[in-house]
Amino acid sequence: MMNNLEKKPANFGSLIGVAPGNVNIYSSDYESVDDHEMPDRSSFRSLLDGMVMGYKWQCVEFARRWLYLNKGYIFEDVPMAYDIFRLRRVHVIADGTELPLYSFKNGSRRFPEPGCLLIWDEGGEFERTGHVAIVTEVSHRSIRLVEQNFDNLTWQDGQAFSREIKAKVTEDGEYWIQCPFDDAVLLGWVIQTDDGTFAEEIVEVDQRLFNLSMKEAAAQGRQGISWLNMANEDEAAYVKAMGGHRLASRDEDRFKYFGLSTSALQEIRRASNELHALFMRATDHILRHDSLLERFNIPVPVWPRIRQSWNNRRNQMITGRLDFSISDRGVKVYEYNADSASCYLESGKIQGKWAAHHGVHDGTDPGAGLVGALVTAWKKSEVRGVLHIMQDMEPEETYHALFMKSILERAGIPCKIIHGVSGLSWDRKGVVIDADGLEIKWVWKTWAWETALDQIRAEIEEEDSTADSYAFDTVRDHPPRLVDVLLNKDVMVFEPLWTLIPSNKAILAIMWTMFPHHRYLLDTQFSLTDDLKRKGYAAKPIAGRCGCNISIVDRHNETVDETSGKFKDQDQIYQELWRLPTVGGYYAQVSTFMVAGSYAGSCVRVESSPVITKDSDVLPLRVLDDHEF
Repeated sequence: MMNNLEKKPANFGSLIGVAPGNVNIYSSDYESVDDHEMPDRSSFRSLLDGMVMGYKWQCVEFARRWLYLNKGYIFEDVPMAYDIFRLRRVHVIADGTELPLYSFKNGSRRFPEPGCLLIWDEGGEFERTGHVAIVTEVSHRSIRLVEQNFDNLTWQDGQAFSREIKAKVTEDGEYWIQCPFDDAVLLGWVIQTDDGTFAEEIVEVDQRLFNLSMKEAAAQGRQGISWLNMANEDEAAYVKAMGGHRLASRDEDRFKYFGLSTSALQEIRRASNELHALFMRATDHILRHDSLLERFNIPVPVWPRIRQSWNNRRNQMITGRLDFSISDRGVKVYEYNADSASCYLESGKIQGKWAAHHGVHDGTDPGAGLVGALVTAWKKSEVRGVLHIMQDMEPEETYHALFMKSILERAGIPCKIIHGVSGLSWDRKGVVIDADGLEIKWVWKTWAWETALDQIRAEIEEEDSTADSYAFDTVRDHPPRLVDVLLNKDVMVFEPLWTLIPSNKAILAIMWTMFPHHRYLLDTQFSLTDDLKRKGYAAKPIAGRCGCNISIVDRHNETVDETSGKFKDQDQIYQELWRLPTVGGYYAQVSTFMVAGSYAGSCVRVESSPVITKDSDVLPLRVLDDHEF
């Protein structure tokens, strides 16, 4: 074959080869995507006989399509390719039955065979997703495979496979496949078979490993010594907001930290990636049905813009935070803060520096990779020019904005911070400019999208006009408001407008109907059912924030806790009562941070009452080996 270094990737969607079984393989070179041919997100959905195979033209899409065409079955949708290694069944399309699936580690005595799946773990060559290929030929010295989304090179005439990899059979009868990349890990192969001999066992994790533990730093004699770098704007603003170099607001908690087992971290990481995929599937479903979108109390004039945002900017989400209860009862998600999520500085920088200062070296920092992930995401964001960071005047928003400013600068993106909207104006062309006369074209905000929607609602009500007559992109006779910036067609905003949907708690009730009894979801309804009354429930405003206006009612119909706020008049959802675990006298909630749709870090937030609010403390979190539990 010609040296691959001498060849260029084929354009996206080009036929690059035909796998055994007459299954086409296409280039997934996303840098060459033609925006006219692929104008929106729906263009990337791969459909076959009315079924979604995946996204064009990724490795998982090809594996599912090959199995469907050649075997008549497919495996379930997975958030990442490496998750295939944990699957234990495939679904037969013709009759809906299931067949067993077994996984065999590289080096197993059960040899791979044609038609099985070869699985790589995440990392290195395959970044966060891992990789899957179909095995076509097996010998004692090599193995051949077909795949998509690898090098995207067109096959030569007569070529019948994508790659050939060296293999070796040991004297003990073990089959080893050489991994061509030093920075990648080949997990093994997955076979549809009734014989599970030599297969990897899915060992049930001891549920006690999901319990958090509370510990205390030994180096308490260093109290009063500064340990955050006051030359860094974000850290200095954080110290000012907290009244000192500390994570805990209470003096008695300044040396306390939480421990999380490695198995628990693996589970919440898996849950985070899987749930993100489910939230995205639900968002797509909701935006296709007006009757569902009505549940979100979003002004009708905004609907087309949300749909346009979803179609065009599906992959431009930078940050998001999932909130979990994790204990020996299991792992359950409460909500997805996909729009203007907080606590990134605390997780990505402060908790690691706290541990270093206080001599806490057991375990690892689960936020250590957050900064790097954010820098990478912004480098891929396609921002061209100065990005304006728009924030309110809250101290927390100030240090959060400065933290993101430092990330943007590391990513090579020039940026300016705007406090509030005073100083904004219209130029002669009707363009929104800042106080220095610079056009606002790119925005990252700490404001919630709902704040802008409130301005639209108020304007419609004040002018006694119909929603259909509301006009966007209009130069007003007053200085630009938040809505005039964020919903301006010439301004690109992060997080995208479509994040209104997964952030709205109405999606939780719809997801329960789409994915009933899913292991990470809680029974959630738009109305209070007898079943929820028997279980106990939490009543939450659909677009509430910061733990405001939440009522927790137990199965005896007694109110356990209730918070106040400005969202009392909103529509509500009713979510099955699943209490946070109590550790060291505190209710503890684990939050996971998503960057560009993938897990990137964790922290723990605590409160003396059952509802976590914006004033709840973030205490340090460390990930410890299972044996320490």
